[in-house]
Amino acid sequence: MKHLLLKIEPLIWLLFGQGILLGTILLTGWILVVNLGVPLGLISDDGLAFQRAHELGSSLVGRLVLAALCALPLWKGAHHMRHVSIDSGGAGRDAVVAPLLYGVAALGSLLAIAAVIRL
Repeated sequence: MKHLLLKIEPLIWLLFGQGILLGTILLTGWILVVNLGVPLGLISDDGLAFQRAHELGSSLVGRLVLAALCALPLWKGAHHMRHVSIDSGGAGRDAVVAPLLYGVAALGSLLAIAAVIRL
């Protein structure tokens, strides 16, 4: 298992890096816009209307963005949790923890992609 983890480590780092980009930059901006911009009146309520959001999310680019916004932060979290486990003295159990965490991230990613396809 350790050999397989070492082989796919570049792929995991790619997903982790993209998860940081989306989770830290884009989701933070979206949360600020929705939770501050709308209540303060800086953004009209029509900008976040269901019909408009559904149309944006149903386009090809919108689906790709939604899938990335759902799936990539899962990989970021899995990678962080793996390294928290290793730093907590769990290097010996990494062969069990890493596949479990990355498996949950992969399953969550597949479920997110399936949900976005159904839009």
